[in-house]
Amino acid sequence: MRYRSPIGSRGWGAAPLAALLLTIASAHAFDETKYPDLKGQWDRTAAPRWGDAKSAPLTPEYRAIFEANLKDQAAGGQGTDPTFTCLSPGMPRIMIGYAPMEVVVTPETTYILMEHIHDNRRIHTDGRDWPEEADPMFAGYSIGKWVDEDGDGRYDVLVVETRNLKNPRSYDASGIPFHEDGKTVIKERIYLDKANPNLLHDEITTIDNALTRPWVVKKSYRRVVTDKPIWWREDICVEGNNHVRIGGENYYFSGEGLLMPTKKNQTPPDLRYFKQSAK
Repeated sequence: MRYRSPIGSRGWGAAPLAALLLTIASAHAFDETKYPDLKGQWDRTAAPRWGDAKSAPLTPEYRAIFEANLKDQAAGGQGTDPTFTCLSPGMPRIMIGYAPMEVVVTPETTYILMEHIHDNRRIHTDGRDWPEEADPMFAGYSIGKWVDEDGDGRYDVLVVETRNLKNPRSYDASGIPFHEDGKTVIKERIYLDKANPNLLHDEITTIDNALTRPWVVKKSYRRVVTDKPIWWREDICVEGNNHVRIGGENYYFSGEGLLMPTKKNQTPPDLRYFKQSAK
């Protein structure tokens, strides 16, 4: 029997074949040795806080919002921290590293993966420009560029800018707020420590209209060194979350499944559409 190739006028055709060959060529063109070794599991090296809240360069208006948030938290409320309802922490809070993270480098995109709520990031490194229209996202839209700073032919730093961020967000659980206009811009320099290849740094600059100046912090992550398989855990926020928001108020489910107030003298939810139990 004559073998008939599927590639040809009765098979794939010239255009799909050319696309396939281009994809294969691009894959071969990716030289992994030019990039830093970021494989493995990375854990944060400090407490999950953005910085010293007292020294945060907030404008007077947003300092007042933050102080009111602290009073609400002290009374049992959640203040301006929206994550109790399982919303994503968003950027730049993602980079606190609530859970272990993984960095995956590909020719056109660098991924930062984390099994905490919805904290995965996609950093485009394919040379694209900012989209004319893009729906805001909690993680934002990130464009990056790999840079060889010391001229040795290998990339040292991933420079990233993130825009198109969705509210509500706060820097950390203390409730340090962002401006409500959603115009936050975040710039990062991500690189391995020169003296310790198992230490990863992220220099993060936040530009926001709730700040009097750009706020710069440095976050670090330590690689898990082991000869055993890496274990990744699943983190589904809604499982076991006893917080519930009703009519703008936060309530709590007790161990018996009963709705409880979180603050002293808190108004109960409106039950007008429910049949009232007999007294």
